[in-house]
Amino acid sequence: MATESASGAVRARIEEFLLDYVHRIDDGDLQGWPDFFTENGTYKIVTRENFEAGLPLGILFCEGRGMMADRILALETANIFEPHTYCHLQSRPSLIVDPGGRYKARTNFSVIRTMQDGTSQIFATGKYLDVIVLEDGRPLLAERLVVLESRRVDILLVYPL
Repeated sequence: MATESASGAVRARIEEFLLDYVHRIDDGDLQGWPDFFTENGTYKIVTRENFEAGLPLGILFCEGRGMMADRILALETANIFEPHTYCHLQSRPSLIVDPGGRYKARTNFSVIRTMQDGTSQIFATGKYLDVIVLEDGRPLLAERLVVLESRRVDILLVYPL
């Protein structure tokens, strides 16, 4: 069975879900970040170079909500970094449904980071490759692969992208 485009109410619900994800991060609601994933969902950041070469090594990998919650706890209690904020800009996602009923989305993004002194710069650019499932009608990320355009990654990659 071939994949088909998602449309209608499901598309609107998923698009709102993806917007809510970046808005919550931009607004500093990091405690709620794991709730965007299924219980065993995965979050991985890789460079485009490694992605295209099929290399499995990523910059960051979280498997399951528990690991994601631990990452947020660490950044709020143990990590030392200069305070900053994100502002995500993202495209409308391309969205297809696979034969198993899962939704696959590709969304291009840029993240502008503003430091405590007011300096802003483009921090990250790339694409989200997502696998989304509906649980009780609610979209959740089963997988989020963040593919960064640049292989240069700032060491201040603290907040989720």
